[in-house]
Amino acid sequence: MDLPAVHTNLPHDVAERGAAATPLGTLPTWDLTDLYSGPDDEKLTADLDKLAADAKAFEATYKGTLAGTLAGADASRILAEALSAYEAIQDLAGRVGSFAGLQYATDTMNPAFAKAYGDLSDKLTQLSTHLLFFELELNRIEDAVLDAALTGDAARYRPYIEDLRKERPFQLSDELEQLFLEKSATSRSSWTRLFDETIAATRVSLDPDSEDVTLEEALNKLLDPDGETRRKASDGIAAALKQSERTFTLITNTLAKDKEISDRWRGFDDVAASRHLNNRVEPEVVDALVSAVRAAYPRLSHRYYAMKAKWFGKDVLDSWDRNAPLPDADDRIVDWDDARSTVLTAYRAFSPRMAGLAERFFTNAWIDAPVRKGKAPGAFSHPTVPSAHPYVLLNYQGRTRDVMTLAHELGHGVHQILAGPNGALMAPTPLTLAETASVFGEMLTFRKLLDAAPDAKTRRVMLASKVEDMINTVVRQIAFYTFERKVHTARREGELTSEDLGKIWLDVQTESLGPSVRIGEGYDIFWAYIPHFINAPFYVYAYAFGDCLVNSLYGVFEREPQGFEAKYMAMLEAGGTRHHSELLAPFGLDARNPAFWQTGLSVIEGLIDELAAADAAA
Repeated sequence: MDLPAVHTNLPHDVAERGAAATPLGTLPTWDLTDLYSGPDDEKLTADLDKLAADAKAFEATYKGTLAGTLAGADASRILAEALSAYEAIQDLAGRVGSFAGLQYATDTMNPAFAKAYGDLSDKLTQLSTHLLFFELELNRIEDAVLDAALTGDAARYRPYIEDLRKERPFQLSDELEQLFLEKSATSRSSWTRLFDETIAATRVSLDPDSEDVTLEEALNKLLDPDGETRRKASDGIAAALKQSERTFTLITNTLAKDKEISDRWRGFDDVAASRHLNNRVEPEVVDALVSAVRAAYPRLSHRYYAMKAKWFGKDVLDSWDRNAPLPDADDRIVDWDDARSTVLTAYRAFSPRMAGLAERFFTNAWIDAPVRKGKAPGAFSHPTVPSAHPYVLLNYQGRTRDVMTLAHELGHGVHQILAGPNGALMAPTPLTLAETASVFGEMLTFRKLLDAAPDAKTRRVMLASKVEDMINTVVRQIAFYTFERKVHTARREGELTSEDLGKIWLDVQTESLGPSVRIGEGYDIFWAYIPHFINAPFYVYAYAFGDCLVNSLYGVFEREPQGFEAKYMAMLEAGGTRHHSELLAPFGLDARNPAFWQTGLSVIEGLIDELAAADAAA
C-alpha cells in the first residue's frame, strides 16, 4: 500500500472553520474527518482491527486453493467473491494509508504526525503480508482456466486481471515477494521519508536582516520581477541545499541501488522498464517521445530563451532568469476568490458537469491551500479511495502560475472522482494518462484568459508565460528523465559522488536550456530538491506525455467540438480499465505513431512563432 505524501495542528478555531485568513483572502484548509478525525479516532482503531481480521480470514479462505477451485464448475462465482473481498480490503487499507499520508504532508515536522505516519505504514505493510499470495497465485493459474472463470459477476474484473498478467514474467517466489514487501518499510519508505523531512526542514536565507524562509517560498522568489531578488533566491537555495548535499547524495545512491537490486531480481533489463510496465506503455512509445522532444530542443527551449534574453536586453539569461516574468508583465497578485472563479468559469464553458465536480472541492473543504512551515512543497491531488474522495494540496501564493496549478490539480481531482466507480482495483489511471485531465484543465483556463486579454501587449505576455509552462512541462521533464536514466545507469557501476551527480545535472540542463542560458555557480545542486526522483522514479516523462497528448486532444476539440465533451468524459471515466490506444482511438489519435508527438510539439512551436511575429510587428 503506497502512502501519499492535514493539518489538524492548526489553531482550534482555524481547524474548525477549514480556512485561514491571509492577504490573498480566506484560503481553505482541508477537513480530513471524511477519513478520520485524527490518529486517536476510535473508527481508525476499529478499521485497523477489521483490516487485520479480514486479511487473515481472506488468507485462510483462499491461500493455496485458487488453482483448484477455479478449475471447478463454480469458478466464476468463487473468483467474483474473492476479487470483491480483496477489493474491499484494498479500499479500507487505502483509506487508512491516505489519512496517514495526507496528515503528514501538512506538517512533516510534527512529531505526532510523523509517528502516526510511520506506525500506520508499518501496520499496513504487515497487513499486506497476508494478501501477498493472492495476485501471485492468480498469475500462476493457466490462461485458459482463468479466462473461463472471468464470466458472470467476475467479468467486470477482466481489465484488472489482464493488467495483472503483464506482471507475470517479473514476479518472484512467495517468500521473496514477502521479504521485499516487509523490507520496504526500512528501505525505500524510510529513505523517502528522510528526504521529505529534510526538504521540509530546509530554510533559505534571502537576506541577513530577514527571517529565513521555506524552500517553497524561496523557489517562488525565482518568479519575482526584480532580478536581484531572483539572484539572491537562487544563491540562497543553492547554499541551503549544499548544507544537506551529503544527505541528498546518500539518499539518491541508496534508492538507486535499492531499485537496481529489485530490477535485477525481477529481470527488468532497463532502468525504466518497471515504470513503463506500471504505466502500461510500451518502451518504444516512450523512446519515441523522448527522441522527438530532445530533437526539438533547438526549435523550442533554445529558440525561446534566445528571444527572452533579447527582451531582457541581454545576450544570455542567467539561470535564475529562466522563469522570470517579462519586463512588461502584469505582476498583479490574484486573490483566492478570483482564482476560484477563473478556473471554474473556464471549466464550465467546456462542461458544466466538470465544473460542478470541481466546485465540490471548494464547498466541501477538500483543498489545503496556505503555505506553512513544515508543509510538503509543491502541489498534488490525492485520490484516496473510491469510497471517499480526493484531496488537493497547494502552496498558493497568488501568482498566475498558482492559478494554473489550481486548474491542474482540480483536473486531477475531477478525473479521480469520475474514475472512482471502477473500484479500488481499477480506478487508478496509469501515469501516462493521469496527467491528461490536469493539463487539459490548464489549457481550458489559459484559453479563457487569453480570449479575455484586453490588448496585444497582455496577449503577448500571456503567450510567453504559456510557452514557458509548456517548456517546463515538456522540455524540462524530459531533461529530468534523461538525468534519471544517466544516474541510475551510472549507479550500476558504483556509488556516485555529489560531484558526479552535479556534473550529470549540468550536462542535461546545458543540453535542454541551450546557449542562451548561462548556468551560474551553485546550480549543480538544484537536482537535489526534485521530489519525483525520490518518490516516483521515472514518473516525470508522464508530464511530457500528458502535455503532448493534450495538445493533440485540444486540436481535435477545436476542429470538431461536436460530441467531444462526451468522448472526453468517457475517457476520464474509464480510469485504469483501458489501454491508452483504446482511449485515444475515438479521437483519431495513436501515441504509437511517431507523428503523434510531432503534432503535440508543433503546438508549442506555433505559439513561439506567434510570439516571434508579434516581436517583428512591434
